[in-house]
Amino acid sequence: MSNGFAPLANDRFLRALKRQPVDRTPVWIMRQAGRYLPEYRATRARAGSFMNLCQSPELACEVTLQPLARFPLDAAILFSDILTVPDAMGLGLTFAEGEGPRFARPLRSVAEIDALAVPRIDQTLRYVTDAVTLIRRELQGRVPLIGFSGSPWTLACYMIEGGGSEHFERAKALLWNEPAAAHRLLDVLAQSVSAYLQAQLDAGAQALMLFDTWGGALSADHYREFSLRYMQQIAATLERGEGDARVPLILYSKGAMGQLEAMADSGVDALGLDWTITLDEARRRVGDRVALQGNVDPVVLYAGVDAIRAEARKAVHSFGANPGHVFNLGHGIHPTIDPEHLRALVEAVHSESAALFAARGNLR
Repeated sequence: MSNGFAPLANDRFLRALKRQPVDRTPVWIMRQAGRYLPEYRATRARAGSFMNLCQSPELACEVTLQPLARFPLDAAILFSDILTVPDAMGLGLTFAEGEGPRFARPLRSVAEIDALAVPRIDQTLRYVTDAVTLIRRELQGRVPLIGFSGSPWTLACYMIEGGGSEHFERAKALLWNEPAAAHRLLDVLAQSVSAYLQAQLDAGAQALMLFDTWGGALSADHYREFSLRYMQQIAATLERGEGDARVPLILYSKGAMGQLEAMADSGVDALGLDWTITLDEARRRVGDRVALQGNVDPVVLYAGVDAIRAEARKAVHSFGANPGHVFNLGHGIHPTIDPEHLRALVEAVHSESAALFAARGNLR
């Protein structure tokens, strides 16, 4: 899986996911390559459209590396979009400026659901796997590369609604009105996501992440039946290797912190946390079953630098000098924050955690 790539110089992110000791808490940020960076906006303008940017391996590589040139981050994440899989299934994805994603052919009947098939990843999403390989090469072993996908339930929400939604009324109604059709849709999506993540892993991804962005829109029973069940299927299907070479899988379900124990038993290696739960509470609830990633409210980056550093210190000490924490925001970074505020956050996490681990003799 890594043949031909440079050896890894900074592995603290992967070590933390495996709950091994590190010298300081590793940091990466959801949407770390994005609109808050002027260099990203320049590349996006040069691409002409968001889809052009995603579908050019060279430009996707360029924007993936941009935050690493600015900040001492411990991982890179592939620049792409969670909706590439339904686009590959023929739904016709577009992005209108200021309006978000839209599908030209949303699912409006059971017959349309039944007509879906797992796409040929090597044909329809080759631009993504080519980007993964190019990014790994250009990283030259500086930090690990994360591949990702949307979860089956989250993808289904967009596919049924035709875009974003406040309540996901069409998608949620399907669960009650046509549960068998919902399961067929989610199963074909789980198979598609598994194939997609496997292709990213084979192309060079060193960790994988499932974004269950709308898991928190479901009731507890529906979450387990229609979201978690299919993420368990993906975790069981992926061929991620064995032992120390095993590629870790992170699960992030926004707004579903009431389901942490069930998530911890889903076969993943780490759970992403939003800001509605503290790190120490999450750790008490899941113990040492999984690593934890998170969890600062991204809006704190609009505050002053002193407040940002205080939140970093709070997160570090909430988890303590224990193995298994990757620092992140509780959701994606907002597009209008000052990049220097992110620098203050990253540097504060590194310095505070390094001092904490050194004081407790928790060095590698």
